[in-house]
Amino acid sequence: MVTAAIRPMGERAVLAEVDDLAAVLLLHAALAADVPAGVEDLVPAARTVLIRFDPARLPRAAVVAWVQDAASSPVPDVTAASPVVEVAVRYDGPDLAETAQVLGIPPSELARRHAAAGWTVAFTGFAPGFAYLVSADWPFEVPRLARPRTRVPAGSVGLAGEFSGAYPRETPGGWRLIATTAAPLFSPDAAEPALLPPRARVRFVPERPVVRGGVPESPVVEGGDAASGGAATPLPSSAGRISSAERGAALAVLAPGPLTTVQDLGRPGRAALGVARSGALDRRALRVANRLVGNAEDAAGLEVLLGGLRVRALRDTWVAVTGTLGDVLVDGRAMDAYRPLLLPAGAELALGAARAGLRFSVAVRGGLRATTALGSASRDVLAGLGPEPLRAGDELVAADGERHPVPAVDVFPWTVPPSEIDVPLARGPRDEWFTVAARELLVDARWTVSSDADRVGLRLDGPVLERRVEGELASEGMVPGALQVPPHGRPVVLLADGPVTGGYPVIAVVRDDALDALAQARPGDMVRFRRS
Repeated sequence: MVTAAIRPMGERAVLAEVDDLAAVLLLHAALAADVPAGVEDLVPAARTVLIRFDPARLPRAAVVAWVQDAASSPVPDVTAASPVVEVAVRYDGPDLAETAQVLGIPPSELARRHAAAGWTVAFTGFAPGFAYLVSADWPFEVPRLARPRTRVPAGSVGLAGEFSGAYPRETPGGWRLIATTAAPLFSPDAAEPALLPPRARVRFVPERPVVRGGVPESPVVEGGDAASGGAATPLPSSAGRISSAERGAALAVLAPGPLTTVQDLGRPGRAALGVARSGALDRRALRVANRLVGNAEDAAGLEVLLGGLRVRALRDTWVAVTGTLGDVLVDGRAMDAYRPLLLPAGAELALGAARAGLRFSVAVRGGLRATTALGSASRDVLAGLGPEPLRAGDELVAADGERHPVPAVDVFPWTVPPSEIDVPLARGPRDEWFTVAARELLVDARWTVSSDADRVGLRLDGPVLERRVEGELASEGMVPGALQVPPHGRPVVLLADGPVTGGYPVIAVVRDDALDALAQARPGDMVRFRRS
């Protein structure tokens, strides 16, 4: 039995806040044991469990009642019955000796105590499959590096605060690295992608030294001065390319523009594994483009940043271009957006520079066939999941167009993306961390889209939002549309590739149906928030 305070996280999620990590594990276990239809994700974090739901299937009141009932019921410690995952490690990390010195013990003792502890996955986040491990046997609070590394090799095992964890892929990071592992920590194509899911029990097992002629060739503990990452195996790539010889190639890429990625409607329901929803930022534009060429709305298409894409048809191919305002040219002749276009074999489609808005969507009759990761062909630029961004020379494969007839509709009404965007907000879980004046300023001010904007998030320039509550916020679940406020006091809107957990307070959440408009926000555009 635990006590949970329910906090809003927009119109499609709530945060259940409890006293400590132990209560998080108990509540998450109770919720996961009996998930009602309409609940899409359960994301444990340091002091909270995020519950995402579909309000069309399950009203918020029903979600709150379900959470409170689970919290007030006796909950067995299910982690005690969880199987133990053994992770083979070598204690050869570059920070081993320095970390041991900070803790006042020899490197060999640090390695021994780390391996002897029984660890539990409290939650995942930061990167797909990155598990935050805690242990009642671990007495240390380890300070992070004063200067984070720009490159932490895959397979590095580190310490930070009360946590231990292993990096599934190469990323920046500020944890102190004490060991390496070759274990497959995250395999997108596996039935269970994360080796260390929430609530799993974990043991780090030192690899035995190689013995030749009765003499150890190398010790288990190498003193912390070895080059990091030598024992780590990079993640198997989920971004392999379709062979150019495969039947059905429809388009050849002549120029990809600044950034063109394959996107569908994403991979929801994976946040507990550290995997973002991803998918098209302007979902409406992709849906409309697919409808115009007779595809299912969730078929994979292209998201083209700023224009510049040039492709040649390898066979007669129907396409549709939607999203931003920019020239659509077929063999140099201007064509209309938001209508189906037939590209005869050999014809060239070119997208000019976006003049209003930011992203084109391009659908191909039949939908694009692309390598998938966790059931989606979407490219997640933060996690590196899904097909690589397009390059000149790539060939795009489509399904058989004969089974996807172009519908009778030949045009779709649309408007030019505006330079001032009206954005409705729902309540955030940490609005009380801010002064009353700051909460009013959020909706009274005109915010400017900064140049710091991508598929991960969009930073806004404007007045400083003053906090009433100082100090650090324990990491908690995030959703697309969350308005985080970092220490500089200006909001950052998380988008589809944003992290699934974060430690900045969320003052409000953009309503889900307004995120498409923000996908088209250009640096210099204005944003006005309003309460809905």
